[in-house]
Amino acid sequence: MSFKQFKALTFDVVGTLIDFEAGILAHVREVAGEAGKACSDDDILKAYREARASTDSGWWPDDLERCYHVIASRLGLPDNDEYAKGLAQSVKNFPAFPDSVEALKRLRKHFKLVATTNSQIWALNHMAETLDQPFDVRVTVDDVRFEKPDPQFFAYTRGVLATQGILFENILHVAQSQYHDIGVAMRLGYQTCWIERRFAQKGTGGTLESERTEPHYHFTSLAQLADAVEKELG
Repeated sequence: MSFKQFKALTFDVVGTLIDFEAGILAHVREVAGEAGKACSDDDILKAYREARASTDSGWWPDDLERCYHVIASRLGLPDNDEYAKGLAQSVKNFPAFPDSVEALKRLRKHFKLVATTNSQIWALNHMAETLDQPFDVRVTVDDVRFEKPDPQFFAYTRGVLATQGILFENILHVAQSQYHDIGVAMRLGYQTCWIERRFAQKGTGGTLESERTEPHYHFTSLAQLADAVEKELG
C-alpha cells in the first residue's frame, strides 16, 4: 500500500492529537489534592469512562460538567458546580501529545489535514490553537449532529471532502480510538491508520472499550506516521 493514493488525512483529535487523559487527570488530581484525597489514575479514568458511557451523556466537552459530578460521587471528591464547570473549561488548556505539532507540520506538506471530532467547535478552536492551527478542514459534532462511531459522521465528512475533489479512496483516517474510529471506519471501507497512544499501557484509559480491529497502518506515535510518509514521499 502506498501513501501516494491519499490526498487527505482525516484526524480524530481528542486522544490522537490532544492528550485528553492528561487534561482530565490534572484537573481531578488538583481537586483531590485540595481535599486531601488519594486517587489513582486508573480510578479516575475508569470513573470518567463509565460516566461518558451513560445513556444521558451529552456533547463533549460540555458533558464534562456532568461527568465531574459522577466522578466526584464515585471517588468521594468534593461535588460542586465550580469544580464541575472547571473540568469542562479546562479543555482550553489540554496539552497536545509531544509529537503532535511537529508531525502535523510534516504531514501537511503532503496532505490536506482534516479535523473530524466529537468535540464541539468552541473546544476545537482552542485545541487547534494548541496544535498551531494545522487543519485545512474542520468537521465537528456541531456540524454533523451525531457523534462517532455513528456512520453518519463519516458520511458527512466524505460529502464535505467530495466538494473539494477528494474521493473516498483518497482519504486515510488516522485515529487512536478503536471504539470511536478504527472499527467503524474499517467496516465502512476506509483506509485507516491506528495511532496506539496507549501502547504498553494497560486498559483503554478514558476511551470506551471495544474489540480490536486491525488497521491498514499501525504506529505508536504520530511521528512514526510522519517518518513513514517521508520515507516514501520524501
